[in-house]
Amino acid sequence: MNASRIALVTGANQGLGRALAEGLAARMDPDGLVLLTGRDQRRVAGAAREVAQLAGTRARVEGRVLDVTDTDAIAHLAAELRARYGGVDVVISNAVARVLPEDSQSARADEFIDVSNTATHAILRSFGPVLRPGGRLLVVASSLGTLGHLDPRLHHLFEGASLDQVEYAVESWRSRIHNRTAEEAGWPRWLNVPSKVAQVAAVRAVAAERRERDLADGTLLASVCPGMVDTATSRPWFSDYSQAQSPAEAARAVLDLVFADGVDPALHGELVRFGKAVPWHDGTPPVEQDRLLTP
Repeated sequence: MNASRIALVTGANQGLGRALAEGLAARMDPDGLVLLTGRDQRRVAGAAREVAQLAGTRARVEGRVLDVTDTDAIAHLAAELRARYGGVDVVISNAVARVLPEDSQSARADEFIDVSNTATHAILRSFGPVLRPGGRLLVVASSLGTLGHLDPRLHHLFEGASLDQVEYAVESWRSRIHNRTAEEAGWPRWLNVPSKVAQVAAVRAVAAERRERDLADGTLLASVCPGMVDTATSRPWFSDYSQAQSPAEAARAVLDLVFADGVDPALHGELVRFGKAVPWHDGTPPVEQDRLLTP
């Protein structure tokens, strides 16, 4: 990837997102631009200012307010970047809704699904068409996003699905949560598993449609698992943090994927963890009582 490019990171005012923005700004050329986004104007402005002032930062850094649950806002930003710059070269979708173990999963379902899934669908639809040749569009997910983590009764909803079909499956899941029929259909109570599977399935769907063209021009669409990261969002869920990475450590493998020369066909459309594809059918449905799972 040419380093003098335009990059966008969502959910970037703290944690992994901020570390990704810092790494991009450090490794891109001075005429590159990193757009650091989040929902809160004050926090976004502060984070952008601090990242821009870091020693070693090369590219320009700007803060932009973006609520990823607003699909129109995502579309408008994509259109703006196409009109102003001819497109975008790096998009890293990283936004996540913070849910605590003591929170009601069903009560937080709408927010969680909107931030993780509706936003992923909108980013793929709006930024896929404006991604320039040789670009990177990465969705931060986790190793829980493999099909084997779901009840086998649900596999047909995501196996070989189109983006529209993935979106329909997500909305059907949401409806069942509200109707209190999700568990009888096989959906786990814990939101993170089906949400991550749906994110990975959405990326697979779009990547499959673009595969021939993307591989020809060195463009990569993939979902990425950064591994266990010590952040305020993830810490409440884990009892053992001895192997956790700092956000800066976790960002390195993702950034190496961004700046790699060319595209490994084995990674296109896949869930990538530390440079290797995680098999789509891996995993087993989690025991509901054991929520302390490795990302």
